Amino acid sequence: MNGHVDVLDDARTTARRILDAVKRDGRTSLTAPEARELCEAWQIPIPKEALATTADEAAEQAAAIGFPVVLKIVSPQILHKTEAGGVLVGVKSADDVRAGFKRIVESAGRYDPKAEILGVQVQQMLVGGQEVIIGAVTDPSFGKLVAFGLGGVLVEVLKDITFRLAPVDHDEALSMLDGIQAAAVLHGVRGAPPVDRTALAQLIVQVSRLVDAVPEIVELDLNPVFARTDGAIAADVRVVVDFEEKEARPRPAKDAILAKMNRIMRPDAVAVIGASAEDGKIGNSVMKNLINGGYKGKIYPIHPKATEILGLKAYPSVKDVPGDIDVAVFAIPAKFVAQALTEVGEKKIPGAVLIPSGFAETGNHEGQDEIIAIGRKYDIRLMGPNIYGFYYTPKNLCATFCTPFDVQGRAALSSQSGGIGMAIIGFSRSTKMGVSAIVGLGNKSDIDEDDLLTFFEQDDATDVIAMHLEDLKDGRAFAEVAKEVSKKKPVVVLKAGRTSLGARAASSHTGALAGNDKVYDDVLRQSGVIRAKSLQDLLQFARGIPVLPAPKGENVVIITGAGGSGVLLSDACVDNGLSLMTMPADLDAAFRKFIPPFGAAGNPVDITGGEPPTTYRNTVKLGLEDDRIHALILGYWHTIITPPMVFAKVITEVVDEMRAKGINKPIVASLAGDVQVEEAAQYLYDHGIVAYPYSTETPVAVLGAKYRWARAAGLL
Repeated sequence: MNGHVDVLDDARTTARRILDAVKRDGRTSLTAPEARELCEAWQIPIPKEALATTADEAAEQAAAIGFPVVLKIVSPQILHKTEAGGVLVGVKSADDVRAGFKRIVESAGRYDPKAEILGVQVQQMLVGGQEVIIGAVTDPSFGKLVAFGLGGVLVEVLKDITFRLAPVDHDEALSMLDGIQAAAVLHGVRGAPPVDRTALAQLIVQVSRLVDAVPEIVELDLNPVFARTDGAIAADVRVVVDFEEKEARPRPAKDAILAKMNRIMRPDAVAVIGASAEDGKIGNSVMKNLINGGYKGKIYPIHPKATEILGLKAYPSVKDVPGDIDVAVFAIPAKFVAQALTEVGEKKIPGAVLIPSGFAETGNHEGQDEIIAIGRKYDIRLMGPNIYGFYYTPKNLCATFCTPFDVQGRAALSSQSGGIGMAIIGFSRSTKMGVSAIVGLGNKSDIDEDDLLTFFEQDDATDVIAMHLEDLKDGRAFAEVAKEVSKKKPVVVLKAGRTSLGARAASSHTGALAGNDKVYDDVLRQSGVIRAKSLQDLLQFARGIPVLPAPKGENVVIITGAGGSGVLLSDACVDNGLSLMTMPADLDAAFRKFIPPFGAAGNPVDITGGEPPTTYRNTVKLGLEDDRIHALILGYWHTIITPPMVFAKVITEVVDEMRAKGINKPIVASLAGDVQVEEAAQYLYDHGIVAYPYSTETPVAVLGAKYRWARAAGLL
């Protein structure tokens, strides 16, 4: 162990010495010899190479290394050597080396007459193996990311690349090898041998450790890396640095977050700053929601002139209120917020819910910076500004100016957008979903998604957390918290705004490939988060995931009364990463006992549409009883022989009978038919069977989401 620590310390010392020299020279990238020394220190395999300053010296070095060789220009100003005509591949003799030396030096001079030419790198030419890219990039939200994908000339064409938060361990690195679309290439195709996966994964690990330990490295490319049967070697190395110190986002300790969030979300006393007795005012709506919503805590209206509002004594300032206040809800114009927030701080109120708009979202960054500074000075946690407020149903708390909502449930939802917040309310009411909380985050000047995750992780009223977001102020903090929370409770995220990292010129292949949405997709998956593709997915996952029991295995069986539905349900299984069970012969024979000769066993089990309720009952019962089957997908076809409500009640009876025996498997249903299937689907949902009319995709997507969580949580 000590030997490993010593090696790491030596590697860090080498990196520091190299970067100090780069900083003194005012450069933003490493030269090839510097990159080579860095790689050697961090045990990153590279070819034999040497630096030549004359053509004759290059010829001597090439002979010592062994032909063929590669020649590359060495210049701090020329990062993309190929574009400058600064690379020659497959040089086979000393005379060719001399001529090549002259040619690429002249070409580089034409490309950038001001470039400092330090010489030519003579490098062993690698032959054979699969070309891949291993790199790292610094994301503005997630920080250091390590990347892996197909390399060489295909990298920017195919953009088949995957990202993870750095550093990664060996298992995570191996998952990256399987995380690209062309993963099969690494296993060997069309007679090609498989690559050395262990060596490739170790190379990813070393790169991730390097960029994690040396924060000044903002981009790093090993491209191409030749992945062979007996190892992996980086043929070309590019390292970009940035010495500007970035201000870290303040991040309270978990205990401190919980202490404040518990008082904000579960307050015993609420002050409404800007409370009003006038209908149509935000301060009036907030007051009515608190009072009419059944909140049992103390409510303190704050108004500079009023003595009473809606039957409650009013106070000119929160400082005039006797006793403690847990949270202050702001319903005043933006220009008055700073002064009132200062008074909140002087009163030692731990939380402020800032409904007013007119801050960063309108370009008023100074105004927002001012309230952030006040919040930090007085240790006030800020929710918003520019939000609709929040709901916490276990306390009958509607701290918002939107419509009241009082249907208690087990799902906590949040959104950056007020419109999405209203959609959440409407959906919850329409589907009778019920929620534990709905929270608006708006500009996220302080409180953001990782604070909410920290609270909901320990909230006994919450079983699933669903979040709509447009960005993450601190993606790394979110990912780290989500990774822990998702082991206990499903976390669903709808990431809106699929934009690129920005218009900045990327100085490496990895940087150019780090599309914002791809980074979010990979990091959320790494953190065990279930990603919703649409608002409908977010809401349906929040509704359905808590209803389904956790699966105990991967074998899924479809039982359907309509062959067409069976085909669509099978497609949906593939789309959602579900594994259709290969039907054992004995189980196939058992199903055939219950279905007509013109039906089809196998998987899907097609019982045909003309079957009576007993056929549904018998086949579903068999599917639940057999231990080899872990989840069921039902496809119902509306017929007079088995009407929708008859189907719903039969399935419910079978499921209840099995649950009484301790058998509780995930079961979802797709109902095709006339409008009566709507009532039948709701009846099934009410009895713990996730069911949808007119859709084969949605029930399978919900089941797929449950499976993704179960896998990430280590339950499978």
